[in-house]
Amino acid sequence: MFLRFLLLCLIFALPARAEEVVAGLSQNRVSITANFDGSEILIFGAVKREAPLPEGPLDVIVAVTGPSQPVTVRRKDRRYGIWVNVDSVIIDQAPSFYAVSSTGPLSEILSDVSDLEHRISVERAVQSIGTAFATDNPQDFSDAIIRIRTDKDLYQLIEGGVELSQDTLFSTSIDLPANLIEGDYTARIYLAREGEVVASYDTVIDVSKVGLERWIYNLAHERPLIYGLLSLFIAIAAGWGASAVFRLIKS
Repeated sequence: MFLRFLLLCLIFALPARAEEVVAGLSQNRVSITANFDGSEILIFGAVKREAPLPEGPLDVIVAVTGPSQPVTVRRKDRRYGIWVNVDSVIIDQAPSFYAVSSTGPLSEILSDVSDLEHRISVERAVQSIGTAFATDNPQDFSDAIIRIRTDKDLYQLIEGGVELSQDTLFSTSIDLPANLIEGDYTARIYLAREGEVVASYDTVIDVSKVGLERWIYNLAHERPLIYGLLSLFIAIAAGWGASAVFRLIKS
């Protein structure tokens, strides 16, 4: 009894969090079908308070992260009149998809220390610790993967994309491109005051292939021999069909 009483005293003695995130998504599951051409997810919520409104302006940052995996980045150079690979570096972890939306410029609403701790900016999300020992200019390779994936809409920075009303209600939309890989995508919401993260919330978005896409994917990975034979048969049938049509037209 004494231990239970002591535990209750400790719980009630803990200070209540000044602010918490209550959020929702327009969809928690994205299905990749044969005609999938991208999707849009609306992320919305509110700030729950159990204490007086803290001082300082409130900013909201929303980050959606796809599955991370190592990536090999190669640099080409012209040697003896031809382009060849001269350097290659393995980036430790790079998100397959990363989008950051915020109420304002990240450089103004987020300190470097908080960014380093939570890895919110695109540059922090790409982890390239091992590249420092592999090349003289490791940042060039990290910048290259960011530039390539930004051009493909896989990395997005939407400064000013979060709408915040009366320091309480917020919403933003994230466009998911057609070239997504399947897996668990994490949506994280950060509250920041004076450059410091004061609260966070995260949830998972399931991105998976369904229907014909799922069947072809499973066949290619689980039955590669059958997949190869089926592909060969389809190619032969298509060639024969095209030839037959051409003969009919010619005659």
